[in-house]
Amino acid sequence: QVQLVESGGGLVQAGGSLRLSCAASGTFFSINTMGWYRQAPGKQRELVADITSDGRTNYADSVKGRFTISRDNAKNVVYLRMNSLKSEDTAVYYCNVGFDGLGRTAWGQGTQVTVSS
Repeated sequence: QVQLVESGGGLVQAGGSLRLSCAASGTFFSINTMGWYRQAPGKQRELVADITSDGRTNYADSVKGRFTISRDNAKNVVYLRMNSLKSEDTAVYYCNVGFDGLGRTAWGQGTQVTVSS
């Protein structure tokens, strides 16, 4: 069992930056891929970025060059640095973590990111 606590969301003007954090805790043997998803009202949830346990990253085309995902394996924390924010980045951002193999995942509670124009 894994619990995820997210932080770092807020209101920012277009062109600004935010860093999201997600800390994993609980009972687990290993953490595998960690990722960030987002969902705007009335829209489908989409993958923003993810990172494997050995550091391989993947980004949605819409955020490439602007967002950076990273992780601290010693602290079981995944980060999402968001630069050059646009109004279309406005959404609730959710952390997702795979653990103990077999496709098991846990979700964070979500953190609101609002980009004003």
